[in-house]
Amino acid sequence: MALLEIGQKAPVFSASDQDGKPVSLESYRGRKVLIYFYPKDDTPGCTREACAFRDNLPNFEKTGVEVLGISVDGEKAHRKFADKYQLPFRLVSDESKSIVEAYGVWGKKKFMGREYMGTNRVTYLVDEQGNISKVWPKVKPETHAAEVLEWLQQ
Repeated sequence: MALLEIGQKAPVFSASDQDGKPVSLESYRGRKVLIYFYPKDDTPGCTREACAFRDNLPNFEKTGVEVLGISVDGEKAHRKFADKYQLPFRLVSDESKSIVEAYGVWGKKKFMGREYMGTNRVTYLVDEQGNISKVWPKVKPETHAAEVLEWLQQ
């Protein structure tokens, strides 16, 4: 897993969100966008992380940052997850794994002694010109949204 670095051009992508609507990185040009990658809809850690972003969304909006969640789950799973927890931001479906691979977040993981391939929990801040301006490579679901906000407000 080779993560992107600060200053690198963020890989462009086109996919669909929880409503089947197209979403592309290019459509955010001129705005800052926080892209958080997470392993799976409606699992304990991913739920805590998504709800923390939900609860802090007004503060992200005050800093001029849009929030996008991306996982390899499909649109229906995203819709169910968004409805269950009233998630007001877009969840991008990457079933082809092209986005997670382009951003270097797809890789080996370990759980209970078993190795498997999956999405690593990584967050990128993309600036108005489409460049990576910050990387959070090690994310704790419970405190991540607050950590990002603190950095943005400095």
